[in-house]
Amino acid sequence: MMFEIKHQDPILYRRETRRSTLVIAVVFVLLGLVLSGLAVKLLGEPGGDNFRYNLGGVIASVLVCAALVRFKFWSQPWMASAAYGWQLKRNLMRVTNVMHHVTAGVAAGDETAMKLLRFYHLGLTQMHLLDANTSALSQSVQEIDRHRERMLELGLEPEQIALNPQWLAHVKQIPAAR
Repeated sequence: MMFEIKHQDPILYRRETRRSTLVIAVVFVLLGLVLSGLAVKLLGEPGGDNFRYNLGGVIASVLVCAALVRFKFWSQPWMASAAYGWQLKRNLMRVTNVMHHVTAGVAAGDETAMKLLRFYHLGLTQMHLLDANTSALSQSVQEIDRHRERMLELGLEPEQIALNPQWLAHVKQIPAAR
């Protein structure tokens, strides 16, 4: 499945992710109160030690809330920013997991590795901007610019906004740098 970096307004992104986090937190708290109370009422003893029933209600709340997020909330418009941020970070992690191969491929001038590293740089830049983490971004700017210039010198398109899964498979075949 191909992932594509989409333009996001960082201020709107942060506002929407805060709102969706708040909604999920409220749902979790309400579920915790209801399920713990219900467990104690049905299984507990009046005046007795009902800790295990309270704990069971909280654990059930975690499971129900996780299922709600995954199967009900994930596709809702109010969750779009949070879902996009999660997908962006997940796909960046996929590249990070093979970065030793990517680095070796870039050093060898492999076109696919160069494109994959450029996608990673663009995605990382967006992630830092969305998370308002400009200090981490400022540490990478020189490396990102050098790689972009090298791509231009080689006649490669620097706007690599889509992650092609075949790129990951290709770079895994490159012997890793030591």
